[in-house]
Amino acid sequence: MVDVVSSEAGIPRPDHPLDQSGGAKWFLPAFGVLVLVGIIYVGYALSQDLAIAKTVPWILLGIALLIALGFEFVNGFHDTANAVATVIYTRSLPAEFAVMWSGVFNFLGVLTSSGAVAFGILSLLPVELILQVGSSSGFAMVFALLVAAILWNLGTWFLGLPASSSHTMVGSIIGVGLANQFMAPAGSATSGVDWGQATNVGTTLLVSPIVGFFAAAILLYVMKLLVRNPALYEAPKGNAPPPWWIRALLIFTCTGVSFAHGSNDGQKGMGLIMLILIGVVPTAYALNRTPDINYLDAYKAASISVETALGKYVKPGVTVADANAAKAAVQEAVRSKSWTDQTTLALQTYIHNTTAELQPYATVDKVPTDLVSNARNDIYLIGEALKLIDKKQLLPMQAADLKAVTDYHKAVDNATKFIPLWVKVAVALALGLGTMVGWKRIVVTVGEKIGKSHLTYGQGAAAELVAMITIGMADRLGLPVSTTHVLSSGVAGTMAANESGLQWSTVRNLLLAWVLTLPCSIALAFVLFVIFRQVF
Repeated sequence: MVDVVSSEAGIPRPDHPLDQSGGAKWFLPAFGVLVLVGIIYVGYALSQDLAIAKTVPWILLGIALLIALGFEFVNGFHDTANAVATVIYTRSLPAEFAVMWSGVFNFLGVLTSSGAVAFGILSLLPVELILQVGSSSGFAMVFALLVAAILWNLGTWFLGLPASSSHTMVGSIIGVGLANQFMAPAGSATSGVDWGQATNVGTTLLVSPIVGFFAAAILLYVMKLLVRNPALYEAPKGNAPPPWWIRALLIFTCTGVSFAHGSNDGQKGMGLIMLILIGVVPTAYALNRTPDINYLDAYKAASISVETALGKYVKPGVTVADANAAKAAVQEAVRSKSWTDQTTLALQTYIHNTTAELQPYATVDKVPTDLVSNARNDIYLIGEALKLIDKKQLLPMQAADLKAVTDYHKAVDNATKFIPLWVKVAVALALGLGTMVGWKRIVVTVGEKIGKSHLTYGQGAAAELVAMITIGMADRLGLPVSTTHVLSSGVAGTMAANESGLQWSTVRNLLLAWVLTLPCSIALAFVLFVIFRQVF
């Protein structure tokens, strides 16, 4: 167990901030009503969606959704400290009320999220497994990802270590990709890890804690130059709250970090739930059935434009045997990240055939259920192939033709990258509830065991403000960042800038968790994928 009093921080037990009461008695009953209403809404919306499905494997769907929401629940109580440690240890809010407050704004952050981070994470997955998400290998992938992430998050929480859920999820995805390649029969073509995308995400996760450390340290220096109020840089005295303007600033940053955490971290669960829904009940969720009225017409127009643009680059004498050969050539291009003259013609043919299948239907809800899953896979694969043109520039194109490619990508996103409101509500409830449970272990680590002296008002404000801005910007850019690492490194940065001293045993443990999260989650997901492939 983690001792809730750090002798190095020197906080006597009677004055310990975790012992402050003040949690509003009405809050839990009110939130309980909100949870009940949310569950009723989720159940109703899910039943309405599934009404069009021919068959529903209820047990498999229930287990998968329970595990996915369990991941978000664990994510909630694992990461609560990121938002509340500073307001608790500066006595800006009583501990219980701070946790409740954070839970509400985590909830709201999930509900208003864009979905960009969710699909940015999913783009790391092997394309082959995404296209086969309804198969045994697809189910093994989803369960391996979720169980590996939950196990590592629970382990680090038990030890009181602020580890990163984002790091854990990326590692789990890499582990699944490696296992998929490992288990492929000798000589067969299979897709593994998208190392280009993994490098981009990994760089973001690597850089964000460094940004947190130095940005928080610099901000504290600037505050000392501009705001020369000694009270801002002193430890709280007794149980008295800080001056009102400092308290308002700290509550504002706590609120901002909670909201940004929900908006960014909540999307990981959303993306995985969408994979589950597409795999288990593709007829209901493979394609977006609630877009604007001109959605399918816009897709058809974009497809025709891309087909015309590609036709300008087809070399004379190049042939493709038939529709199956065209699709196989496109799959090989996506798998190998390569381009040949035949690929250009194959992709043009594939787009033409896919659009022709959808041409008779005016809206998505008119598309026969038997065609929906195949249509989604075709659209998704075409989108991945076109990324080789506009992202990798493997086929040089003129600007006007490249615009046709980017327009098509927008149409693909409308078709395949959507998150129903009920999924957001379910994830928001899981994350919000998780925020209110099991929070003390990591709060103590962040609040007492990083620096050798008590956290001051200025340090708390600087660390939280940097975390709020960093996470918010990453969310808008569709990049996953570690809320945990940004905030804890920000606290360490303010301690260094204030010459308060660092507890190096804790810093070493944090660095160890940071270093070990990727390899351990990779290994866990690898082993679990191999095991689950034998189960499904």
